[in-house]
Amino acid sequence: MTLLDPPAPPAPRFATDVITFYHPDFWGLDSADTLRAWAHDHPRLFWARVMEALAQAGVTGLELTFAPGDIDSALRAFGDADAFRRELAAHGLFVVSAFVAGSDAPDWLQGGNLPAIVADAERRAAFLAEAGAELLVTGLPMRTTFGTRPPFFVDAAYMTRMADIAHAVGEAVSRYGVKLAFHTESNSTLWYERDIDLFMALTDPRYVWLCPDSCHIALGGGDPVAVARRHSQRIALAHWKDAVKPIDVELTIDETVFAQQQPFMAELGTGIVDWKAWADAMSLTPGADVVLVELDEAADPVAALRAGRAVVEEVRALRPVGDHAAPIGTQGHT
Repeated sequence: MTLLDPPAPPAPRFATDVITFYHPDFWGLDSADTLRAWAHDHPRLFWARVMEALAQAGVTGLELTFAPGDIDSALRAFGDADAFRRELAAHGLFVVSAFVAGSDAPDWLQGGNLPAIVADAERRAAFLAEAGAELLVTGLPMRTTFGTRPPFFVDAAYMTRMADIAHAVGEAVSRYGVKLAFHTESNSTLWYERDIDLFMALTDPRYVWLCPDSCHIALGGGDPVAVARRHSQRIALAHWKDAVKPIDVELTIDETVFAQQQPFMAELGTGIVDWKAWADAMSLTPGADVVLVELDEAADPVAALRAGRAVVEEVRALRPVGDHAAPIGTQGHT
């Protein structure tokens, strides 16, 4: 390094989704249903174990999601968002974001329930603001199984409706100092590269952000690195996850679709995602300071998170000195 070289960027803070801790083996239980029931009845013990595991793994950030690691669980355990924040801080931890999930989340496909959608988002944003977080993550509705009659087309008219809702929600949560970011879920209407590009084109960058998932984009046959480069200025957070290969069959899109997708997913460094190129692209985004390693239901979450961290640290070490020098918006897209 010479005097002309810029200083190296600070190391990112590592985070993960609470789903990482949903494998019943980690809890010594026999099923996911048993875990959900136990965690509902013992929320304080649930969060204590999660916090301990995060500290052991050297991962300090947390994304809340559906039960048992949801907002309602945190409130039952600690009473309010500020108490939850203080308990996390005592363990060196913090909330990064919360995912809009759960059976009580209003359906965006319904026609006249915009007030309910906005009110639900405001409730979550109020919690996040008090908990010290600034990001609410959501997705677009799922597609229907291919061949379903009548067909469901993800066309310009559909995306325009989704953009209108996104603007209303994004503006509402912005009043709490919270950003609204959209996750690229497999088999959803924000999955293919074309879906992402269309939705981003139709939405205002002041109110609508992107949370790309490297695995899910790859499962749709897309290039997650290309997506990250095209939309770098709007990426508030990313989910770092690997894929075995693109999904090459038509899955039945029902309550089992998430389980059907699992065999196509892989731990970081064992699949097809180009992690060096992804890390380079992520370093030029507004969300560069947090690396969220996503591991769905790891039987040994501490070991899995440590392994994921090692992959990220290795690819970041391969970046040439000065690679980080160009500010967001000055890089050419490829």
